[in-house]
Amino acid sequence: MLLRSLCLTSALALTAGHAAAEMNFNRIASFPVVKNMAAGEDTTRETSPEIIAASADGMTLVYTDSPLGVLGRIDITDPSNPKPLGNIALSGEPTSVGILNDFAIVGVNTSESFTAPSGSLQAINIKTGSVATSCHLGGQPDSVAVAPDASFVSVAIENERDEDLGDGRTGQMPAGMLAMIDLKNGEPACDTLRMVDMTGLAEVSPEDPEPEYVSINALGETVVSLQENNHMVVVSKDGEITSHFSAGAVDLEGIDATDERGALIFTESQKSRLREPDAVAWIGDNHFATANEGDMGGGSRGWTIFQKDGTVVYESGTDFEKAIIQIGHYPDKRSDSKGVEPESVTFATFNGTPYVFVGAERASVVGVYDVTNPAAPVLKQLLPSGVGPEGYVAIPERNLLVSANEKDLIEDGGARAHVMLFEYQDAPATYPHLTSEGADELIGWGAISGMVADKDGIVWAVNDSFYGFQPSIFKIDTNQTPARIVDVIRVTRNGAPAQKLDLEGITLDGKGGFYVASEGRTERLIPHAVYHVQADGSIKNLKGEFGIPAELAAVEKRFGFEGITKIGDTLWMAVQREWKGDPTDHVKLVSYNLETKEWGAVHYPKAKPDTGWVGLSEIVAHGDWVYIVERDNQHDHRAVTKKIYRVPASEMVPAPLGGELPVVSKALVRDLLSDLTATGGYVLDKVEGLAIFEDGTAIFSTDNDGVDDHSGETMFVNIGNIEPAAN
Repeated sequence: MLLRSLCLTSALALTAGHAAAEMNFNRIASFPVVKNMAAGEDTTRETSPEIIAASADGMTLVYTDSPLGVLGRIDITDPSNPKPLGNIALSGEPTSVGILNDFAIVGVNTSESFTAPSGSLQAINIKTGSVATSCHLGGQPDSVAVAPDASFVSVAIENERDEDLGDGRTGQMPAGMLAMIDLKNGEPACDTLRMVDMTGLAEVSPEDPEPEYVSINALGETVVSLQENNHMVVVSKDGEITSHFSAGAVDLEGIDATDERGALIFTESQKSRLREPDAVAWIGDNHFATANEGDMGGGSRGWTIFQKDGTVVYESGTDFEKAIIQIGHYPDKRSDSKGVEPESVTFATFNGTPYVFVGAERASVVGVYDVTNPAAPVLKQLLPSGVGPEGYVAIPERNLLVSANEKDLIEDGGARAHVMLFEYQDAPATYPHLTSEGADELIGWGAISGMVADKDGIVWAVNDSFYGFQPSIFKIDTNQTPARIVDVIRVTRNGAPAQKLDLEGITLDGKGGFYVASEGRTERLIPHAVYHVQADGSIKNLKGEFGIPAELAAVEKRFGFEGITKIGDTLWMAVQREWKGDPTDHVKLVSYNLETKEWGAVHYPKAKPDTGWVGLSEIVAHGDWVYIVERDNQHDHRAVTKKIYRVPASEMVPAPLGGELPVVSKALVRDLLSDLTATGGYVLDKVEGLAIFEDGTAIFSTDNDGVDDHSGETMFVNIGNIEPAAN
């Protein structure tokens, strides 16, 4: 009987801080793999941890790094403080790694072309880096697995297709196969190499199987995913095919299937979507789980548990994706393709509980499922990973789970590739910080870019232009853990979604409505402006739009209003960076008097950047002070400036535009770097929101860029009372 997981809202309720006595996985460290590069190496080169394994004693991690052509090593003797052990140069491109005693068993691709594939299986001493054994495989290796009893190794010989030929379809020779090699005296015995022919099995391109991933159970059975062929094969330890079957298809309902729309609309469907599994992992000796990434044209956005005879005992359908939507990790730009794109799956037992860990590559999330009953997995947690999780290793004897996140965004100025460590703890879950309702209507969200505090623990927040067709104001209840988006107001004009907005700030109008600041972008025809939004989300034309005056328009640049606040009858907007004529490292705080309709400004002295740039991202008036968020555009270990300052409200006296402006003074309130790494992650670049309640309690938030080349992680952190101590 096919069963689904527990209801979505109940599943998500288990993802953070609800039961202190319950065991949870929490991230404890993030290691940027660029630190494994030797002194003098070009650290601007791409580096990418993909498949990862742990040494027999669990103290060393080894991972494949294809762009650098190396095997990376990390010392995790103290898992909360991983240290670099350097890279081992290889003779080709590493594709996968397993562990045998003191050796890393590595598949190395040496192919000259798609039509002349070649590669080897190498046994590499983890400590010395020396190659003890190298077996020629006669094809391009992909996944490698070492049998639990250390008697043999299975290697998926993919012989992948050229995606630029034949519309990227299979049917390109030579065909792939499974390689099996015995292990003797702790090393591969090359003369025992035997090939298992897999042609003629699949309905899709039976002449051209492309084995993708392998896993071996305690019986010595190898399960092989033929991803592009949408087929699964089980092979005995003697190399005999004992079963094979189509991976099948799934009907998807309630999804966003339209790309580049700039809106999260989960009312669409896709029929008969081929699973096309990537990773596969045994659950005991009779079941295995697949991550249904898709590749050639499929992808069912979920994961499946099969019996080894091909019977489907569990199908996640869209439940996994919908849980990810609720924590703000949905990658909208992948809507028409493979959605959150589950790619990786790992199984391990921690403290007597069997878990399946499902990695969503595009959402950068790890789903933790209790599979005590394989027919009814229970989603326990969603863990924040780095960008593009590719491989996992579980180390139950040390209560550790490790993810290798392959995406290195150095060329785009983004976060570097990381390995992340999670510990199984008797402690509340620390993530997510923010979720959304899902019982009656699934509220998708992301790119939180400005906030304001209201009464009774309510925070209102806006999203930015990433969702250009769906500008929104979110109602967040901070009285629960995690905080929850309980309602959404769509911003409209003439009854339609308000176009050409880039909402970067919000404040209350005192009458149930809001003032919002839009950061202009001239090349996209987005004006620098302030809008008065009614309680129902509508903007009244003319009366509700305040465009900047000619004096500002004459000096405007791309980086405009970031944040808005209200002092009496005056709105104040922070300009993110210098505009024309501003002194170096000085930016305008622009005022607009709602009664007199007059514009003015003061100058604010921002920090000088160490690298990149520094700008303002929020402004909040509270009591006798105006609080300003300054941030640089740097991620991870390169970040320097993520700070909250305060300016005396008495100095917020605007001067007319076009002349010399007074310069306000500032004092540091809080450096946020330690807050941004408190949950074991790297520093996120965009601290965008700050909300301060009447009693001085402050919450800051980060903008996840709509999960576009971003981990998707949103930090929504209560930092306590922000008011200065009384003298």
